[in-house]
Amino acid sequence: MQDTIAAISTPNAPGGIGIVRISGKDAIKTADKVFRSVSGKALSSLPGYRALYGSVWDGEEKIDEAVALVYKGPKSYTGEDVAELSCHGGLYVTRRLLRAVLKAGASPAGPGEFTRRAFENGKLSLTQAEAVMDVIGASSRQAANAAQTMLDGALYRQIKGVCGRLITLTGHLSAWADYPEEDIPQVEADSLLTSLLEGKEELSALLSSYDKGKLIREGISTAIVGKPNVGKSTLMNLLAGCEKSIVTDIAGTTRDVVEESVLVGDVVLRLADTAGIRQTEDKVEQAGVALARKRMEQADLVLAVFDGSSPLSPEDRELAELVKDRPAIAVVNKSDLPGCLELEQLKLYSKHIVVISAKNTDGIDALSGTISQLFALGQLEDSGAVLANERQYHCTLRASQALEEAVSALQSGFTLDAVDISIEGAVEALLELTGERVTDAVVDQVFSHFCVGK
Repeated sequence: MQDTIAAISTPNAPGGIGIVRISGKDAIKTADKVFRSVSGKALSSLPGYRALYGSVWDGEEKIDEAVALVYKGPKSYTGEDVAELSCHGGLYVTRRLLRAVLKAGASPAGPGEFTRRAFENGKLSLTQAEAVMDVIGASSRQAANAAQTMLDGALYRQIKGVCGRLITLTGHLSAWADYPEEDIPQVEADSLLTSLLEGKEELSALLSSYDKGKLIREGISTAIVGKPNVGKSTLMNLLAGCEKSIVTDIAGTTRDVVEESVLVGDVVLRLADTAGIRQTEDKVEQAGVALARKRMEQADLVLAVFDGSSPLSPEDRELAELVKDRPAIAVVNKSDLPGCLELEQLKLYSKHIVVISAKNTDGIDALSGTISQLFALGQLEDSGAVLANERQYHCTLRASQALEEAVSALQSGFTLDAVDISIEGAVEALLELTGERVTDAVVDQVFSHFCVGK
C-alpha cells in the first residue's frame, strides 16, 4: 500500500487507445516524469478530474502523443492519487510507456491490485470488488445486470441488514447476561425465535438463488441429443452462427462431441453437439454414442431433437424416456417439411416442446423463451441480491447453519448463553462475506482471479 503502482489497463491486443494507470502517493509525480504537456503545465499543478494533452517520453526519446488524466485521492477509484496516460493502442507503444513509468519509480501492479486498494481504502466492499470482475466477464444481458446489481451494493446492503439485526440481538443477550444488576429488559424467547427465523429465511432465499445465478454467469451446460439425421448438427451451427459441426445426409457423421458457447436470447448456452444415439456395430461410433449418453447425464439442459417429418420411432421413444425426468426440451425439427410426428404422443414424455426449423431459423425465439421459462431465469431480474461465487455461498451457508443451531438450542431449552454463541458464529460468517472481518489469505484469494491493471 506504500508503493506507487502502475499497469496497462487496456486489453493485451491492438486497439484505438492504450491506457497505463498509476496509483499511489507519488502517482502524479511519477506521471510528470514521463509526460510533457503542450501547454507546459505540470500534472501536479492540476486539480482532480482534469486532463492535459501532450506527449510521453522515455528520457529524451519521444514514445507517443498522449492524454493525461489526474484524479486526486480520496475521490478516485483506488482512494489514492491516480494518473492515467492514454496513448495510441499499439502493443509496443503501450508496453514501452509502461516501461518508462516503471523506470520513473513506479512498481508493477499485481493482479487486481487497483481494486484491492479500493477495497482496503473503503471505496468498495469485498462483494462489490468481486462484482468488478463479474461485470468485465459478463457474456449476456442478464449476467451484466446481475453483476451491476452486485456492484451497486445490493448484496452488501442485504447482508448488512441481516448482520445488523443479529449484532443487536447478541449485544442485548450479552448485556443481559453480563450485567444482571442493571435495568436491562429481559430477552423474550418468542421474540428472539421470531428474529432468528426471519434471518434464516432471508439467508435461505439467497442460498436458493445461487444455482440460478451461476447459470446466468457461467452459462447452461447443454447437450444436443437425438438419433442420427434429425438435425442436431444443423441446430448447433444455427445457434453458433458458424459451421461448427459437419452436416451431411450420412447417418453417424458426428462421432465426437463438438462444443461451443453461444448466446440464445439473453441466455448463454455451453452447447455440446453429440453423436446420434442408436445401436451400431461401428466401434468408433459406439464410443461416440457412449460419450453422448454421458454428456446427456451431466448436462444442466438437454435439447432432445426429433424429426418432425417422421413418426416417432422406437429410438425416439427410448430417448424421450431417457430425458423424461431431466431438465429437457423436446425440439421438433424440420417444420419446413410436411409434419408426420404427432405432438400428443411426445407430450406423454415432455412438458416442454418447441417446433422449429433449424434450416430456416423458425422457432428459435420460442426455444429461447422456453429455456428461460424452464430455469425461471427471468425471476432473478427482480430479486435484487444474488450470491456470485463459492466464497459468498459458503459464508452464507455457514451463517444459515449457525442460525439453525441457535433456533434448535432455543427450542431445546438451552441457556441463552448457548444461543448467543451460535448467533455470534452467524455474525462472524456474514462479516467475512462483506470483508469487514476477513483474513489476508481470503483477500489474496479473491484478488488472485483479477486481471493486472484492474
